[in-house]
Amino acid sequence: MIKVNAIGDACPIPVVKTKNAIKELNGPGTVEVLVDNEIAVQNLTKMAVQKGYEIQSQKLEEQKYQVIMTVGEGGEGMEKQEDTAEETVCIPDSRNHKIVVISSGRMGEGNDELGEVLMKGFIYALTQQDELPETILFYNGGAPFTCEGSPALEDLKQLEAQGVEILTCGTCLNYYGLSEKLKIGDVTNMYVITEKMMQADSIIKP
Repeated sequence: MIKVNAIGDACPIPVVKTKNAIKELNGPGTVEVLVDNEIAVQNLTKMAVQKGYEIQSQKLEEQKYQVIMTVGEGGEGMEKQEDTAEETVCIPDSRNHKIVVISSGRMGEGNDELGEVLMKGFIYALTQQDELPETILFYNGGAPFTCEGSPALEDLKQLEAQGVEILTCGTCLNYYGLSEKLKIGDVTNMYVITEKMMQADSIIKP
């Protein structure tokens, strides 16, 4: 693994440093990048998607984010020598004033097992969007998604690292006995949930 410290670096330096580190791999391998803001994470994520790298990201603490890119066997996603500096651009914040509301562990009506698979797939698909929601609200049956044992934790960590606010209803956590098991985001209340919904340009409920 090659480690890149880009904390304090302005765009496009984190992307440039990461591209150089990937070239140093000269084959399959992993690059870990540390940055201090969500926009840098968004830029690195966009680059990874374009190049075909596997990527994971998470917020470690305030103003410290970890991005891990993996180049696969056979050199998938390797940087090409003809890549030019013009390809390295600073994208604007990709978050928009949309709210995603997840109030169930399942998506749609019908088979419960299928519904659970669909909801997990929906959360993953959010990580692949060019425009991200500003906030994801979890309440009632959706509350366990932010807690220990959730199948969506890694996807939610990646979204949080890109600046998406993750909020879970505190009353719901208490009801389900999950107050001590929250692993991602913050606890919220019905006043904040209502305020977020009222101020949103649009609300998406899968």
